[in-house]
Amino acid sequence: MFTDFLSFMVLFNFIIPVSMYVTVEMQKFLGSFFITWDKDFFDPEIKEGALVNTSDLNEELGQVEYIFTDKTGTLTQNNMEFIECCIDGFQYRHQEDSSELDGVCVTDGPVNKVQQKAGTEREELFLRALCLCHTVQVKESTKNGRDQIDQVDGLGADEEVLHPPQKERGFIASSPDEIALVQGAMRYGFTFLGLESKNMKILNRNKDVETYELLHVLNFDPVRRRMSVMVRSKTGDILLFCKGADSSIFPRVRQEEVERIRMHVERNATDGYRTLCVAYKHLSAEEYANADAGLREAKLALQDREEKLMDVYNQVETEMTLIGATAVEDQLQDEAAQTMEALQVAGMKVWVLTGDKMETAKSTCYACGLFKKNTELLELTLRTLEDGGRRREERLHDLLLEYHKKAVQDAPPVKLGITRSWSVASHGFGFIIDGASLSMVFSSSSESNSSLYKNLFLQICQNCTAVLCCRMAPLQKAQIVRLVKNSKGSPITLSIGDGANDVSMILEAHVGIGIKGKEGRQAVKNSDYAIPKLKHLKKLLLAHGHLYYVRIAHLVQYFFYKNLCFILPQFLYQFFCGFSQQPLYDAAYLTMYNICFTSMPILAYSLLEQHICIEVLLDNSTLYREIAKNAMLRWKLFLYWTALGLFHGLVFFFGVRFLFSNPALQDNGQVFGNWSYGTIVFTVLVFTVTLKLALVTRHWTWINHFVIWGSLAFYVFFSFFWGGIICRPFLSHQRLYFVFANMLSSVSAWLVIILLILLSLLPEILLVVLRKPRGPHARQMKRRLPSSGTSTIFMLSQTASTHSFSWSD
Repeated sequence: MFTDFLSFMVLFNFIIPVSMYVTVEMQKFLGSFFITWDKDFFDPEIKEGALVNTSDLNEELGQVEYIFTDKTGTLTQNNMEFIECCIDGFQYRHQEDSSELDGVCVTDGPVNKVQQKAGTEREELFLRALCLCHTVQVKESTKNGRDQIDQVDGLGADEEVLHPPQKERGFIASSPDEIALVQGAMRYGFTFLGLESKNMKILNRNKDVETYELLHVLNFDPVRRRMSVMVRSKTGDILLFCKGADSSIFPRVRQEEVERIRMHVERNATDGYRTLCVAYKHLSAEEYANADAGLREAKLALQDREEKLMDVYNQVETEMTLIGATAVEDQLQDEAAQTMEALQVAGMKVWVLTGDKMETAKSTCYACGLFKKNTELLELTLRTLEDGGRRREERLHDLLLEYHKKAVQDAPPVKLGITRSWSVASHGFGFIIDGASLSMVFSSSSESNSSLYKNLFLQICQNCTAVLCCRMAPLQKAQIVRLVKNSKGSPITLSIGDGANDVSMILEAHVGIGIKGKEGRQAVKNSDYAIPKLKHLKKLLLAHGHLYYVRIAHLVQYFFYKNLCFILPQFLYQFFCGFSQQPLYDAAYLTMYNICFTSMPILAYSLLEQHICIEVLLDNSTLYREIAKNAMLRWKLFLYWTALGLFHGLVFFFGVRFLFSNPALQDNGQVFGNWSYGTIVFTVLVFTVTLKLALVTRHWTWINHFVIWGSLAFYVFFSFFWGGIICRPFLSHQRLYFVFANMLSSVSAWLVIILLILLSLLPEILLVVLRKPRGPHARQMKRRLPSSGTSTIFMLSQTASTHSFSWSD
C-alpha cells in the first residue's frame, strides 16, 4: 500500500505548479527591465533614467495605499536661491529693481546704504558667519574661460549671476543650502575664497582678504538640526559661528534677542521660504581649551563616540548671541501638483514627512494641491498644546479626542462600494503634527495612554485627505511608516525621498523609491527603485504598477488552471484502469508540458500584456482603484479559473472516451490503444489551454504571435519526432512509436480534436460576444476597445504600445 501511495504521489505531483515559481521569477526579473528601458523616465539634466535595485516588488507598485514623501528635493527641486536676510530685526531683500525693508521700499544698493539698517559691525559679523559657517569648497574656473558650474555632490546646478562679480568660480557642497548662503553673502560684498591648509579666506567689501584658522567643524546632524564652526582670527579671537533651524537655535540664545527675529522667520516660512537662523559666540581661551579637549577625547573614543560628541556639541553651543536669519527659496518640482492630484484620485493617501518648519511645509502642501482652500486643518503642534494653560499631556488627550470626534465619529457614513478614504475626502480634513508632539504620542508617561494616543492618532490620519508631519527626525519618519504598515489591513506603503535622512523611512516601507537628487546617492542606493524626478512616480505606479499586478495575477491563476486541466484527466483515468498507477500521458509529455509546450506563451503574456493602454491608465487615475486591495486574486476569480479547469478537464477526458466507444477508428479496422487515447487527450489539452491564453490576450505583438503559434507548431513537430525515434538506446523506453502519426491518419481523431477544442472554448467566446458592459464603466469600455473590428475573435496588431483590447470589464 505504501508503494502505491508513493506511485500516486509521483503521478499527481504535477498538480503543484513547481514550474510556476521559475516562471514568476523570470517574469519579475525580465519585467524590471521595462522600467529601466522606459524613455519617459530619462532626465536630460542628469542624463540618467530609472534604476531598479530589486525585481521582487514589481506587483506591489500596483497595490500602494499610502505614500510617505520627503519635501526638500522630492516635492521641491532642491535648487536654492538666496532671497533675503534679517539682521538684528532689519530686513535686507536683494532684487534687481528695489529692496523691501520692513514694508518700506528703498533703492537697492550695498548693505551700508540701506535705510533703517542694522549696525555696520553687526552686518559684517552676519556676512562673515555666512562665509565661514559651512563646508563649501571653491572650484576655480578653467583656463579657457568657460563658465564654472556650481556642484552639489558632483551634480551641476545653475550658477547665479552675482553682483558685484568678483571672479568666476564654482562651489561644491553637500547641500544646496550652503551654496545659496555663500552666494547670498557675495551679493553683499563678502566672498568666500576657499580653504587652504586649515585657513579660510574671505574677501570683504573693502577688497581686503581676511584669514581665519579653522579649528573645528561641528557637523550638521538631522537630530541637532544645526552646524557650527570654531575659527581663530588674526587678532587671536576665537569665534563660534552656528546656523540651524529656529527650533534648534532659539533655545540656545538669549531670549531677549529672539522676538525681533521670530517675526521675520515666521513670515518667510509662511511665504514658503526655507529659513535658517545664525548665531555666534566669543570663546575664551579656557572655554576653547575645554571644548578642544572634549572633542579630541570624544573622537578617539571606541564606544559611544556619537553620544560623547553630541554632549560636547551641546555644551559648546549654549549662551550664543543671535545675529539674524536667512530666507532661501526652493521651487516645486515640475508637475508636482499634477502628480499629487493623480495619486490622490487613484486612492492613495499622501503623507509629507519633513524636517522643515511647519509654515514652510504647509505652504508647499498648498502649492502641491495636497491641502485645498476648503481643507479644514487639524493642528497638533507645540503651539496648540500650550494653548489653554494646562499640562501638555492633558491638552494632547483633549485635542486627540476632539479631532477624532470631528474626523472619524462625525464623518459621513461610508456608501456601498466606496472606501472610507474617498467618502471622507469630500469633507476635506488635513492633519498637521510636529516632531515634539509626535514624541508625546509615541512615548506617553503611561503604557495605556501611549497605546490610546497611537490608535487615536492613526485613525485621525487615516480619515484625512493629507497629513503633514514637520520637524521630523529620521527615526520619527520610520516610526510613522511602521505604525501605518502594521495597522489593521496591513496596507502597502511606499516611501520616497532623496537624501540620507530619508533612508530610514525608505527601508521601513514595503516599497522604497529614491530620487536622484542633489543630496548624494544614499537614498538611491538603499531604495528598491530610483527615478530622476517626482513626476515619474505617476507613471511608475499608475502604468507600470497597474500592469505588473494584473500580469502576475493572471500568470498565477492561469498556471493553476492549466495544471488542473493537465492532471484531472490523469486522475479520472485511474477509475478506468483499476487504480494501477498507469500514466495516461507518455513520460516525455509529462516532463515537457510545463517546460516547453505551455511555458513560453504565458511568460510572453506576463511581460507584454496591456489590458488597458498606458495612455488611458495615465489619463484615468481611478482605474488604479479597480485593482486595489488585491482585487485580482480574490476567491471569486480563483474559483472561476478552478471551475474552468474542472470543466475543461472533464470535457477532454469524457469527450475522448465517447470517441473510443466505437472500437474501429481506423480504415483498416484496427483499434487505438492506451497511448493513442492519452495522446488525443494531450493534444486537445495543449491546443485548448494555449488558445485560451490567446483569447484573453488583448495586446498582440510579434512576440506573442511567435510564442503562441510557435509553441503549437513545436508540439506537433516534437510529437512526430519523438514517435519516429528508433535508435537502440531509446527503444526500451519508446511507447509512442508512430502513435501520433497513426492517430492523425484517422478522420475521427481529427474530428474529435477540433470539436472538443471548440466545445471547451465556446462558452467563453459566447460570454465575451454576448455580454455588454453596463453601469458607470460602459463609457470607459468604449475607450479601451478599438474603434472597429471588435467582433473578431483574435485582434492582431503590430503596434507595441498604442492599442489595447478589452473583452471584459
